[in-house]
Amino acid sequence: MSRPPLARPSAARAAARTAAVLAMGLVVVALSACAQTVSLEPAESAADPACADIIVSLPLVLPSDAENQDLRQTDAQATAAWGSPASILLRCGIPQQGPTTQQCTNVNGVDWVVDDSDAPNYRFVTYGRTPTTEVIVDYDVVSGASTLVDLGPAISKIPQTNKCLGAEDALDIPTDTPSAG
Repeated sequence: MSRPPLARPSAARAAARTAAVLAMGLVVVALSACAQTVSLEPAESAADPACADIIVSLPLVLPSDAENQDLRQTDAQATAAWGSPASILLRCGIPQQGPTTQQCTNVNGVDWVVDDSDAPNYRFVTYGRTPTTEVIVDYDVVSGASTLVDLGPAISKIPQTNKCLGAEDALDIPTDTPSAG
């Protein structure tokens, strides 16, 4: 018994399929053109597994007074960027911060060394967490304080092993005032 020959799609049906595939490709290209990849340099310890813990825990949106900052695609391991144009940049795995005279502040349990030398772009570097993470914030667009609050849960995935100290901590200065007697 011979099998009937396989039916071939008509030329019209084949043309319709080709057009549909091309149209889907154009939609994908159009969507990807709207959100260009942010080019960043990976940090030297970007491959540390703890950085991956941070990256997968990052918020998709960071609130802002003007306009919410959406997470964007980057081209480097252990990095993130929010906003268009990017107003918040994050890199995990930078060299560990040593003792410094720069301001150090605690935001919801995470110590950050603050570098305002390139204002309005502020650089915040975690202190006492290895691998170390840096966040650069454009203060013309977003608030650094609210950004650090929103990033805190992800950054806290790396345990704190050290903390910022002030002069009173290092010198063991008594905080009680002697009573007049």
